[in-house]
Amino acid sequence: MGLVTVERRGGTAIMIYANPPLGTMTAAGSQEMLEAFRPLGADPAVRSVIITGGLPDIFIRHYDVGELSAASDATEGAPPPPQPADPGARPRQGFLALVDEIFEAPKPVVAAINGLCMGGGFELSLACDLRIASPKAAAIGLPETRVGIFPGGGGTQRLPRVVGEAKALEIILRGLTFDGVEAHRIGLVHELADDPLARALEIAAEWETRGADGIAYAKRLTRAALDRPVWEGLSDERRSFGAVMRTPSARAGLRQGRPPAEIQKV
Repeated sequence: MGLVTVERRGGTAIMIYANPPLGTMTAAGSQEMLEAFRPLGADPAVRSVIITGGLPDIFIRHYDVGELSAASDATEGAPPPPQPADPGARPRQGFLALVDEIFEAPKPVVAAINGLCMGGGFELSLACDLRIASPKAAAIGLPETRVGIFPGGGGTQRLPRVVGEAKALEIILRGLTFDGVEAHRIGLVHELADDPLARALEIAAEWETRGADGIAYAKRLTRAALDRPVWEGLSDERRSFGAVMRTPSARAGLRQGRPPAEIQKV
């Protein structure tokens, strides 16, 4: 039996990760998630993806510390790896590729955080567009500096974009985690819900009635907003608006939202 299960609810795909008994992320688990996510990201019939945990009170506990420890031990006495020919090249496999593909998917991805969500698990949720957590979640955050490392799956780059540099430094340098209520108060998650998956499905239902092209452009442009000068972003936004206006989904949505003729005459 695999670690990842995918269910379909209309245009929504639910990806469930379960690695009993602890619910940790592993190299095998991240690769399985990547291979499950790629076709969902590319399938136009899938309008959104929800990621949740399959164990009670566990979303993804954290990345398996035993695996990380073994990888660290293997470097003892070994020469440093050669510098990559292209430092900006994207990883194609494993956990780093997974979080990048979630972040860049041309459709909304929601983390339904049903419990423990630390380290690599929280980094995966940061790559998602929305995070909905249970108020009973016992720990959400980035504790890596407690064990001598730091968040290396996107946490140092994505968390400051969510809560600002000052709060991100406090969380990362001190290795802090928070319960669901406090995580919501400080902005780590967008909403609290007793049943995060049910709430995520409610939100996903909204996207099924809206043009996929407009959603895809909106996500890409908003994601890029803090990474370039405002005038470059505005130029891209204006070109993209012209492009989306030429799509069938925009024409259908605008016709549906157009006021009746008698109102337009007023």
